[in-house]
This record gives sequence, C-alpha cells and structure tokens, in this order.
Amino acid sequence: MGSLSMASTLIGRLEGKVALITGAATGIGEATARLFVKHGAKVLVADINDELGEKLCKELGKSSAIFVHCDVTKESDVETAIDTAVAKFGKLDILHNNAGIGGIPNPSILEIEKSEFEKIINVNLVGPFLCAKHAARVMIPNRSGNIITTASTCSKIGGGSSHNYVSSKHGVVGLTKNLAVELGKHGIRVNCVSPHVVPTQQSKDFYKMDDEGFGNVYSILKGVSLKPEDVADAVLFLASDESKCVHGHNLFVDGGITIANSKFSMFE
Repeated sequence: MGSLSMASTLIGRLEGKVALITGAATGIGEATARLFVKHGAKVLVADINDELGEKLCKELGKSSAIFVHCDVTKESDVETAIDTAVAKFGKLDILHNNAGIGGIPNPSILEIEKSEFEKIINVNLVGPFLCAKHAARVMIPNRSGNIITTASTCSKIGGGSSHNYVSSKHGVVGLTKNLAVELGKHGIRVNCVSPHVVPTQQSKDFYKMDDEGFGNVYSILKGVSLKPEDVADAVLFLASDESKCVHGHNLFVDGGITIANSKFSMFE
C-alpha cells in the first residue's frame, strides 16, 4: 500500500464517526476504509467479496471494522447494511458510495446489448440511489450526515469509456446535486469525488496497461501518479468537518487531465 499524504497524518479527523463504505474490500474502497479507521471512525466494510472483506476487517480490528455482504443492486442487501451500522454502532454518519464496475471493451453503440447497458447502470447509478435512500432514512432523524459517491472523470468528459459507464457517472453527478438540494435542509451534506483512472486491478485489466503505462498517460501533472490512497484522501476531506461548507460538489482528483485537450495544446 502506498504512503499516506501529509494531510492524512493528522489523526482523529473522524473520531466518533460511523461510516459505511460500499465496494470496500479492494481498491479505492479498501484504501478509504483503512484511512477512515486510522482517523478514528468505525467502519462497515460492505462488499460482495466476502473473503477479502472479512480479511480486511481482521486486519483493521473487529472493534473498528465489521464486514457486511452487500450487493448494491439488491435493496434488501442495502437495507440490511444500513440497519447493521445502526445496530452495531448506534448511528450512521457517513456513507461512501464506492461500489462500481467498469464499462465493456467494445463500446460501439452498434454492438452494445441492452442487458450490458443496464448492468452498469444498475451497479453504478441505481446502487448509489438505493444506498442514499436508506442512509437518508437514518440520517434525517439525526439532522446530520454525509453522503459521498465515487464518480469519475467520465462524469465530465466523453470518450473515456463505454456508453454505459459514462452515462452512469454523469447520472451520479445529477443524483448528487438533487440529493444535495433535498437533504441539505436536514443538515446532510452530499458530494461526489471524481478520480481519473486509478491503477487498480480492475482498471489494469480493462485498459490492458501496467503501473508504468498509467503513470505515463493519465496525468498532466509531472511526477504525479494517481493511487487509491490519493482518492481516499479526497474522500476523507469530504467526510470531515474541514469541508463543512462543501455541498453538492464534484471534486476532481485527476492530475488536471480534465482541464486540457491533449490533441491541442500550445504548451506541448
């Protein structure tokens, strides 16, 4: 695992908080779970991968993290996960909607099947909707809460992935804005974080690239290579009181890739 940033070494930013993280057994979710526990939070690791989820909780300590099996496309699983947080820790302060899957290798509109389109939408958009719905159910009575969803640079630009994936991530931003308008009056903040391609095993397999390849092409910021821990740092900021006035925002963690046209630059 990569080293944590200087900001992340200031311990205790989530002391006393309870967080549910979906897709937390690997990648960005795992890095976020580790960081949240380091900062004093109690964490529910929610994932469909029981073996890796249980292993992570054992590493983090059963008093700090517990595993719950959760397929975010199944409302009964989501409801159980939220209820488990309240039953085990008495409340839910933070929901990190992180579970997601990538697009398909052949993105042509002429080739993609309806079932393939719906599969990505169900995980990446319907999943966060269901999680937010049930998180709001327990957060509204407490007049506080924090919902953060992992989006993507594909929430802003086209051509980075297949139609179903890009559509799902644009949808996540729309959902975030609408939730922010509704839930803000209850003291619940809603934001999303949009990383560029992070070299997790899933993205390496999809783009058929290794770590060196990712570092060479997926940032315009010299010397910077995006890692899961960098995204976790951004989620920590959004989850902490340091961002108490940040609401309805899409925070890009992308090495500046979305501000430039790589095909047209006077600085090349």
